[in-house]
Amino acid sequence: MKIDDVSVTIFAWNNIPPTIYHQGSAAASGSNLGLLRIHTDAGVEGHAFLGSASNPAAMDGPQLIRSLKPMLIGQDPLQRERIHAGMRLVNRSVSYRTIGAVDTALWDLAGKIAGLPVHALMGTFRTSIPAYASSQVLADAAAYVDQAQAFKAAGWQAYKIHPPRDPDHDIRVCQAVRRAVGDDYRLMLDSTWSYDYPDALRVGRAIQDLGYYWFEDPLSDEDIYGYVKLRQKLDIPIMATEFPAGGLDTYPIWLTERATDYLRGDIPNKGGLTTMLKTAHLAEAFGMKYEVHHSGNSLNNLANLHLCMALRNTTMWEVLLPDGAHKYGMIEDLQIDADGLMHAPTAAGIGGQIDFDLIRRNTEVVLR
Repeated sequence: MKIDDVSVTIFAWNNIPPTIYHQGSAAASGSNLGLLRIHTDAGVEGHAFLGSASNPAAMDGPQLIRSLKPMLIGQDPLQRERIHAGMRLVNRSVSYRTIGAVDTALWDLAGKIAGLPVHALMGTFRTSIPAYASSQVLADAAAYVDQAQAFKAAGWQAYKIHPPRDPDHDIRVCQAVRRAVGDDYRLMLDSTWSYDYPDALRVGRAIQDLGYYWFEDPLSDEDIYGYVKLRQKLDIPIMATEFPAGGLDTYPIWLTERATDYLRGDIPNKGGLTTMLKTAHLAEAFGMKYEVHHSGNSLNNLANLHLCMALRNTTMWEVLLPDGAHKYGMIEDLQIDADGLMHAPTAAGIGGQIDFDLIRRNTEVVLR
């Protein structure tokens, strides 16, 4: 079996709610996604979505066709490891978002060829996982309280705060939410690289006393020295490594310097499920948790769910809010059950119900 065609259909995504998580993340009212199709001479096709509300696929689609398509045509799609290694060699010319999309489509293709869901190819560990709601930046403490209480009442098992990014304000938000949901509800803080070391230590001590579950990305990605000091001073687990773009080789310094308690990964930043599976097992070797980060679009997040089902050292599945900024292009998107759980997909491949009619109606261009 050989790959005989690769295309990206760019389709419009309008009416996205204005949303902010950190200084560089504002979502515009309109964007576009790309449906990546990797077709084989046996008639089997693998799919992935490229892009997000804040990173239109039109930015990355041309480089995928220009640089990665020639590397794929004529190749055996099941030689995924070799293909992935080859794509990483040209990462100065293409984004990890494009590498991640190709890798995801190849996993989808492999599952369809085998007649198995992707998590079964990886080796299924679990059949369900708790979901947590991950906030956008909200107007004030009362808005965070209302949102946290609503998700708790709906059965969700945890809530993560993306705060206003002012240390004093952030502490007040965390205190208000803890009072509102009670001491036994799991809360996390993701400060999105907003503090210097003294402020990170102050906020960390405050949420540690409040019983928060983890303290995510308090310092800039480059401040490994600060992370080492911070981890020595705090008992609350620190989670870093989400944002540095790259593969397996971006993680060792965090381990050798003992700069983080958890490792983190997602499809567009790390180059797909292949990297994430390796780095999750790397974390496992060090007795560390590996928490899977939201990946920007509906099909990526479904792929994340497969990975979570294959890992024993992950605890929760992230749902970034609001839905309208992250869910698009599917006939039926992922839903949390009444117990706050996401369940293992059962269809072959990634198993997404792609809305091909919507894509046809909103097609802007087909890249070949």
